[in-house]
Amino acid sequence: MTDAIKDFLKANPKTVVLTGAGISLASGIPTYRDSTGKWQRNDPIQHRDFVEKSASRQRYWARSYAGWPAVGLAKPNAAHLALAQLEAAGYGSLLVTQNVDRLHQRAGSQKVIDLHGRLDRVVCLSCGEKSERARMQERIVANNHTLPSPGALAPDGDADVPDDIISEINVPACESCGGVLKPDVVFFGDSVPRTTVDEIFAAIDAAGALLVIGSSLMVYSGFRFCRHAHQAGFPLACINPGATRADDLFTLKSESGCTEQLQALAAGLAGG
Repeated sequence: MTDAIKDFLKANPKTVVLTGAGISLASGIPTYRDSTGKWQRNDPIQHRDFVEKSASRQRYWARSYAGWPAVGLAKPNAAHLALAQLEAAGYGSLLVTQNVDRLHQRAGSQKVIDLHGRLDRVVCLSCGEKSERARMQERIVANNHTLPSPGALAPDGDADVPDDIISEINVPACESCGGVLKPDVVFFGDSVPRTTVDEIFAAIDAAGALLVIGSSLMVYSGFRFCRHAHQAGFPLACINPGATRADDLFTLKSESGCTEQLQALAAGLAGG
């Protein structure tokens, strides 16, 4: 199947690439869903709950404190590096990632849109000031006597923490205005900015092709781009070892692992 995907890219060198959690699995960041698309974790935090309930913010930041070190130290894997090599060789006009780990940028990819935001940054919901996630980690330490231990990492950068510790967490406020601090990511129940969605639609229209890598596409946020490409009559390819929401839309699909496929593509097209 590598040859078929290779031919797809040669015929559509400016294709837009859409990546999901599967591409970061080899970096030690687990996926949200199994190979059938079934959700594997606890119910995700909802945007409205985070904004309105202090208990939800305690839960988020306690679990994030425990999980952040593993995400912050995660390194790009061979799949991320292969995509950067392909971009440098002229393949791919835009890389859209549903991940919030920034590993594509650290691998060297230049034209990237973080569809769901970035976990390494925090934003104040009152004044809009943005700060580094590492600073929030320092402030959580300074504001709490009892802290959760690092646990098994979850896909969204958190880890399981006992309820009694969560209820005792003192969540730091914005250093500038005292407002509520939130990770600079799109929670469930929130929306990707319309300007970002329109920019991606325009890029797909200009490229005339879309390649999905490592995503089940069960969330509409990413699936809509497949539907857009399909409705426009553009070729649509996928590399994902498992079921996806768009399986009936793909022109071409490979169920081989993302890392192996992308390494082979980089070797064949970019001399990687």
